[in-house]
Amino acid sequence: CSMKLLIASDIHGSAYWCRALMAQVEAESPDTIVLLGDLLYHGPRNDLPRDYAPKEVLAMLNTLADRVVAVRGNCDSEVDQMVLDFPCMADYAIVMDAVPAEGSGGQPASKAEPRLLFCTHGHLFGPQNVPPIACGAALLYGHTHVKEIASRDGVLFVNPGSVSLPKDGSNSCAVYENGAFELRELVGE
Repeated sequence: CSMKLLIASDIHGSAYWCRALMAQVEAESPDTIVLLGDLLYHGPRNDLPRDYAPKEVLAMLNTLADRVVAVRGNCDSEVDQMVLDFPCMADYAIVMDAVPAEGSGGQPASKAEPRLLFCTHGHLFGPQNVPPIACGAALLYGHTHVKEIASRDGVLFVNPGSVSLPKDGSNSCAVYENGAFELRELVGE
């Protein structure tokens, strides 16, 4: 049975948009929340996001700690690990899922196929620097603050966009369920 993931990136310390993300987590009830970095700090290249309050963001995220898989973004630091209740300093994480294989006539086969989800922030690995992953894998990344779901050379590239500082007009995250990715727009208060 395939798991349900909610995938988010680039919160950048915005309590306002983290609350919107928390509402989406509640609505979706995912098994796992994948956080692709840049969680608490806005970074020197970004303006302050709406309601910049890293302490509020870390308190919200810590309530999800038992369901979080997180990776380090280019704005994250060792100090962040001291206040977050889940590991967040790895450059990447591997999540394995079993997706339904197609049988004859478009019907699901009796067994599921394994699928590798390579989770990273995007500043070290991404579409321009693809790690050695097998055909059929998905590379989940953030960093650009621009949503994407695209397939190239047998690899699926998924960027959920930015929770707080989108460069493409809408705050967003992604959901993975039954082997498929969908983008979700976040709605503020």
